[in-house]
Amino acid sequence: VLRQHPKELLIAMGARVGTDVAFYTFTLYILTFITTNLGLPRGVGLNAVLIGSAFQLALIPFFGRLSDRVGRRPVYAAGAVSAALWAFVFFPLLSTRSTTVIVLATIVALATHAAMYGPQAAFIAELFSTKLRYSGASMGYQIAGVLGGGIAPLVSIALVSATGTPFAVSFYVLAMVALTLVALAVAPETARIDLHDEPVAAPDRAGRG
Repeated sequence: VLRQHPKELLIAMGARVGTDVAFYTFTLYILTFITTNLGLPRGVGLNAVLIGSAFQLALIPFFGRLSDRVGRRPVYAAGAVSAALWAFVFFPLLSTRSTTVIVLATIVALATHAAMYGPQAAFIAELFSTKLRYSGASMGYQIAGVLGGGIAPLVSIALVSATGTPFAVSFYVLAMVALTLVALAVAPETARIDLHDEPVAAPDRAGRG
């Protein structure tokens, strides 16, 4: 994978990192923010995430199917832009302390994530040749998972502690989603490729194919 698909691996990592940071902000950091910053019961956040996830359960296959029709990149990019913008609306809505508003804010937040996550599995897998597809997709997923979602809650807490404002987290989401948009911009559109067409492997230094 590193020898034959270095660009594709970087694209896979970049495409996933923004998705992960947005997801953990909207589903995990929300619990810390609601209890620590707003003084609300933890159950308010848990119920909001549960309801939002129920909507997301239906939206993920919808956006996946939509990406089959219009392309992976447009759907993925629309979700990324929406998530970045919503990150700046999300915390003011949570700060209303209204349970209904918090639930609605979380539903929309997870809808933006669904638009990215729906095409993601196919998009990342389609970047790699058949022989290396499983390894390439796994590496892209797991490395980005560590660099993105794995540290996102810790980074968010540190940013709010240092700045005193949740908008620092919004800018963090924006920065990570920007990486995702860059990855999508340089990636090929994979929705129409034939997965049975194998690219010809470049010969190694000994001249072997």
